[in-house]
Amino acid sequence: MAVEVGDVAPDFELKDQHGAPVKLSDFRGDANVVLVFYPLAFSGVCTGELCEIRDELHTLGGDGVQVLAVSVDSVFALRAWSEQEKYTFPLLSDFWPHGGTAQRYGVFDEERGIATRGTFVIDTEGVVRWKVVNAVPDARDIGEYRKALAAL
Repeated sequence: MAVEVGDVAPDFELKDQHGAPVKLSDFRGDANVVLVFYPLAFSGVCTGELCEIRDELHTLGGDGVQVLAVSVDSVFALRAWSEQEKYTFPLLSDFWPHGGTAQRYGVFDEERGIATRGTFVIDTEGVVRWKVVNAVPDARDIGEYRKALAAL
């Protein structure tokens, strides 16, 4: 079942690239969240998208916005990728149960065992205010994130 605009975002707790637990609900009342599901670390399109987020993070709303990037990769792969690319936001491991969080959001490709390119803008009350889901090979437009966040 897909999460839709207007729904309360399903809470989750996943480990980041350093093994620390991160809960979506920890950001309620403090920051809007850009929840970015992507297929695989180290892949070309994913690297391009997350590097663009890294480079444009300051234009997304500053301290009032938290980016959380989620894939089925292990914590160890995410740490290596984060260090290589110097990502400053959490990369969350949806490794086990495999793709469980992506499934809850309706962005898990069962056949391939990876997340599709789903993005959810979640307001400080925990409500999904914008979403886009692209096919695995199709990069997202960060300009659309800016527009969605500006509308909050």
